[in-house]
Amino acid sequence: MNEPSARTFANEDALPRVPLPSLDDSAARFLRWCEPLLTADEHARTQEALDEFVRPDGPGRRLHAALEEYDRSEGVHSWLDTFWPYRYLGRRDRIALNANFFFLFHDTDETQAARAAGLIAGALDFKLRLDAERVPPAEQRGRPQTMEQNKYLFSTTRIPGAGQDTVRAPYAEGGPSTARHVLVLFRGTMTRMDVLGPDGHPHTLDELAAGLEAIMKAEPPAEPSTGPLTTKARAEWAASRDALLALDERNARALDTVETALFCVCLEDFAPASAQEACDNLLAGDSANRWFDKAVSFVVFGDGSAGINVEHCELDGTTILGFVDALLGEPAAEQSRRSGARSQGVPAAEPVEFVLDDALRADVRDAAAAFAAYAAATATACVPFDDFGSRDAKALRMSPDAFVQMAYQLAHKRAKGRIGATYESIATRQYRRGRTEAMRVVTPEVLRFVEAMDDPDASPDVRRDALRAAADAHVRRAKECQTGQAPEQHLWELQLIARRRGDELGVTGPLPLFDSPGWTVMRDDYLSTSSAPSTNIRYFGFGSTSEQCIGVAYVLLPDRFNVYLSTPRAVAGAMADFADRLREAVTELRDLLAE
Repeated sequence: MNEPSARTFANEDALPRVPLPSLDDSAARFLRWCEPLLTADEHARTQEALDEFVRPDGPGRRLHAALEEYDRSEGVHSWLDTFWPYRYLGRRDRIALNANFFFLFHDTDETQAARAAGLIAGALDFKLRLDAERVPPAEQRGRPQTMEQNKYLFSTTRIPGAGQDTVRAPYAEGGPSTARHVLVLFRGTMTRMDVLGPDGHPHTLDELAAGLEAIMKAEPPAEPSTGPLTTKARAEWAASRDALLALDERNARALDTVETALFCVCLEDFAPASAQEACDNLLAGDSANRWFDKAVSFVVFGDGSAGINVEHCELDGTTILGFVDALLGEPAAEQSRRSGARSQGVPAAEPVEFVLDDALRADVRDAAAAFAAYAAATATACVPFDDFGSRDAKALRMSPDAFVQMAYQLAHKRAKGRIGATYESIATRQYRRGRTEAMRVVTPEVLRFVEAMDDPDASPDVRRDALRAAADAHVRRAKECQTGQAPEQHLWELQLIARRRGDELGVTGPLPLFDSPGWTVMRDDYLSTSSAPSTNIRYFGFGSTSEQCIGVAYVLLPDRFNVYLSTPRAVAGAMADFADRLREAVTELRDLLAE
């Protein structure tokens, strides 16, 4: 491409398109990726189903041809353009805890109101620079990356639907948000607070803090917060939203205020006793004090500690990391000054009140109770490593990510007695509207490495060689994913095309591939992993994805390494054992490589 532009969105159309793998490449790669998890019989049955799918006149060829045609169509940015809405907006379970993710920021010595005011000021500075396309495009090795997701940071809200959700976003309607308010939540009270004056200039830090303090002193409204409704399964929440709209026209205005707010500021009335308590409240928290459908919600605790909860449908961790690094990378006073903040008096604020009847009040109560029980049924753990980081792994001549992923595999085998399917998210932002690729971590080399580590007859040299071979295989596979050469999302989209257009394309029968052992076992996560490397955050976290899954969110920095684990409480013992074994594995592998 030509010399990259410094304007935020100016490089988008010049970015290379996400590569569409050939059907044969994805088929071969899929079989290779699932093989380590299968018995000989399961592998044979998967091979048979795959051969049926990709035969010269088979359904896979017709589906792939349709995908190629779609990829060439005018206005299509990527062959994944219809995949992402289905993957995120099509899910029908609750998004709170199941899909939203969080970051816990580093502590400061500020009061709650001052910390929240600083976050608001930083976010407003970022928004105004974004509106003017003065946020420099992210780069990787000198090449610009897609910035498209930044259009969904402000005034963006997921709207529940009976069959599939939608997104309310200002750029979809023509440009940046013109809203001047945020939604402040405190003890279940929702308040609209104007943070930009009539002429578009932000309020000063002192005025923002004064506005927040006034909100925290205000009398609570008569009706309960409707925030718990956002924790329901999506079709159920859609029905509740319809009931709100049908009951009273004032509810439409209240919803409009909530949905167009630039972002949420959730003020908690307690100080967390530990990093884990802070993380747990960022992940789930009091549903009356959240609106989980908002793209961005800052959460600030009584002692000034803070973090962010993010709705995932249009925003990935890499975009939020860039946003958070901008907010926390320089003093709030400097950001406020740069934004053109000026004294305008205490910000205007008014309660956001919904009109409820007995049925909706019961709906809110039931939703709050159900979510509290669901959150209580999730076990979590913070596992810090203060004496190991990416610098240490590099000194041992190993990829830091490969090192920790091998530690996860060894710890899981020792804790649960087996190797299980492992997902790792790989960013692909170098492509036009690129998001992530689904990497599957378990390779034949991983199996040999884990076996060698627990073989009493294996020498240190044998174990070390097995570890390095597994790490090298991991790096090779990660590079495949980074270049779009991964099978899962490709084959999944073919399955979705069959559902949408099967009759039209002559693909009307069952597709055994998607019921085969390889497809089901490879995607049934035992570990779901993702990393967020930033010196501005302490922990990153999300919920687990299945009954046996451990969610593994990690912040891997040069001098330290923090992990947040989550799993269903019914298997909390196995997660605790995994945490213990992980501590052992990191030390053991470090010592092995250092010999």
